[in-house]
Amino acid sequence: MTTQPERHQQKPAGEVRVDVLERGARGQTSSRRLFVQLQVFGGCADPKPLARALEAARIEAVLYADVSDARGVGLLAFAEDPAFFVTRLRETLGGEPFAALGQKPALTMIGRSYSSGFEPDLEDWLLHRPRRTVLNPAWPWAIWYPLRRTGAFARLAPEQQSAILREHATLGRAYGEADLAHDIRLACHGLDANDNDFLIGLVGAELHPLSHLVQTMRKTAQTSEYIQSLGPFFVGHALWQSPAR
Repeated sequence: MTTQPERHQQKPAGEVRVDVLERGARGQTSSRRLFVQLQVFGGCADPKPLARALEAARIEAVLYADVSDARGVGLLAFAEDPAFFVTRLRETLGGEPFAALGQKPALTMIGRSYSSGFEPDLEDWLLHRPRRTVLNPAWPWAIWYPLRRTGAFARLAPEQQSAILREHATLGRAYGEADLAHDIRLACHGLDANDNDFLIGLVGAELHPLSHLVQTMRKTAQTSEYIQSLGPFFVGHALWQSPAR
């Protein structure tokens, strides 16, 4: 008589709880966030028709003059529903006068607002602060760039990550309090073609302080030790801004 080998039942793997909510201070939660996309075009002899087309379509956006291209423009558009980018915005860009322009895909950037868990007003942080910042007529200059951290940063202990990020945040806050540079920080994991982690916008009244902030950030531990890639950079000056809502 032969016996069958004993079959050991494996214990089911531990359940993974997926939580995609944004979280702020005092137990605030939100499923809302703002998606922001920059597209850059060349061959624009006159940007005024572009602004009129955006106004007619009621697109929330900023139209920039491209500092690096005398006939270049950048369009920063934003919406809560990402379907906006493949419906209303696509229809607007597919018609005149945008259809006559040449797009620069290498400078396309996209990200979404996110929380760190400490925001006192979560909805304002996710939805309204980014809009106020980019639509402020007193801050027409902008630098936009994506970045990707190294895998080594992800392997650091949480307290080490916090110390590195705190150094970065302290610098940014100092420039903001001096009204020299104001930042928009967006996550872009899995959203952009180059697999970047974040999209950063710096805006202000003058260009030099924005460049100075980028220069100063180079000395931080995050930038000097834990950044795998940085850029490309788009530098623009606002030609037109949609009315703030």
